[in-house]
Amino acid sequence: MYLADETWPDLGAYFEEESLAIVPLGSTEQHGPHLPEGTDHLIAEALAREVAERTGYLCTPTINVGVSPHHRQFHGTMWVDPSVFRDYVESFSRNLTYHGIDRIVYVNAHGGNVQHLQEVGRRLHETETAFAVEWMWDESIPDLVDDLFAQNGPHGGPKETAMIMHIAEELVHADRLEDARDGGVPSVDEAGTMKFGARTFYDAADNTDNGVLGDQTDATPEKGEELFEAASEQLVKLCEWIDDQPFDDLMPEPHVRDR
Repeated sequence: MYLADETWPDLGAYFEEESLAIVPLGSTEQHGPHLPEGTDHLIAEALAREVAERTGYLCTPTINVGVSPHHRQFHGTMWVDPSVFRDYVESFSRNLTYHGIDRIVYVNAHGGNVQHLQEVGRRLHETETAFAVEWMWDESIPDLVDDLFAQNGPHGGPKETAMIMHIAEELVHADRLEDARDGGVPSVDEAGTMKFGARTFYDAADNTDNGVLGDQTDATPEKGEELFEAASEQLVKLCEWIDDQPFDDLMPEPHVRDR
């Protein structure tokens, strides 16, 4: 069920029966010369809506702009300050709790959002408002990602390229895959910006001239479909597990002296 497509009476029927919502989040930022700037939010929304369709759980509209200042040197990248993002997502989440939602799965496809979504989840947990967890698609299927690609590429690499080939192949510039590979770097390690155990980089541009890492020529629509199906299965299982838990079991443990 996609919230924006429903009428309010039909949504009321959902809230009477269910208390879980799926919230897709991503970014609008450079993903190299071959992928659209909407790569992350396209992946997040596709997964969230697929799982909502399979399970009947509620999917909200997508939060398309995230914490992306580390890509700011590249044309078109959009971002909000971390504190603004956290406050917005928390307010958005409290809005859902007003309607009876007390379990939220943040379907996230942008690494820059991770720590901030976890912080929002902690705030909601501490106040016993809701149980909210951050879920990152590639972290749910790490073995498959490793098996499919020799160079995963943490940004704009073959795993994201394959996913977009599956979700929206018309947005992939297939004639630029070799340029993406040759103009980027295989990995952060090979960028040479780790010095004596310290990260000496802050921005993507410090590591790669064209904004991406990995071997993009290793991506295919078939690999993207395999990733999409495997990640969707993991997300279905997560949503069903959270929905099955008694709410009190999801809330903070009492102080040790109260046990």
